[in-house]
Amino acid sequence: MVTQDKQREIAFFDSYAESQEYNVFTDKSNLKIVNSCLEFSGLQPGMRVVDCGCGSGIFTKLVDNQGFLASGLDLSQGLIELAGRTYPEIEFIVGDVENLPFDSESLDGVLLSGIIHHLPDPSKCASEVFRVLKPNGVFVAFDPNRLNPFMWLYRDRTSPFYSSEGVTENERPIIASEIAQVFTQAGFKVTSSYLSGLHYRYIASSSLRWALPIYNFLDNAVFRLPFLKPYSAFVLTRGMKE
Repeated sequence: MVTQDKQREIAFFDSYAESQEYNVFTDKSNLKIVNSCLEFSGLQPGMRVVDCGCGSGIFTKLVDNQGFLASGLDLSQGLIELAGRTYPEIEFIVGDVENLPFDSESLDGVLLSGIIHHLPDPSKCASEVFRVLKPNGVFVAFDPNRLNPFMWLYRDRTSPFYSSEGVTENERPIIASEIAQVFTQAGFKVTSSYLSGLHYRYIASSSLRWALPIYNFLDNAVFRLPFLKPYSAFVLTRGMKE
């Protein structure tokens, strides 16, 4: 079984904490992601929700703003310290999604913020999320879609145009059906949805930055068509613990 190289993950994201720049989407797109995840989840304000893979806390703060009891968790000590300085009113915890520091059946919701595609085998994550959720608790995950032509070309290692700039060696865009199967096996009732029309502030590869406005336009225009939805740039995965 292939496992995540956690030390490389930590070193990679700690380096972003030093520059205080880990915020790849525009403010409008960050809000669209969080609103889409919360709407898809069916969770209600006042519920306890942990944002796993919270990074510098941007999504956690947006969840908190909507009236949830939000906390953030991340492997990176540096990013957690940055989040704590930026949003001192919110609890941020250093922790591993494969060994969550929460009591069993203690959470109403879990947001997996772009974290599943960092896990070569997400089964441990699925089991831990199932453990910490209350009965009828819900998780929602947000990840890049391998079926999207742009994501495959730029971020999948099988692509001849793959770029390793700005990502760790653990990362790979996901296939919605494969992730659904893993979380179903963990005990969840799983549904998938898709999200496009998200605009990036920047991309890591300097040689391709000229193409970013073109990508942002095409992603917003093309994948609104219903029959192209499964090829959108991002997958939302929802699971309920029955």
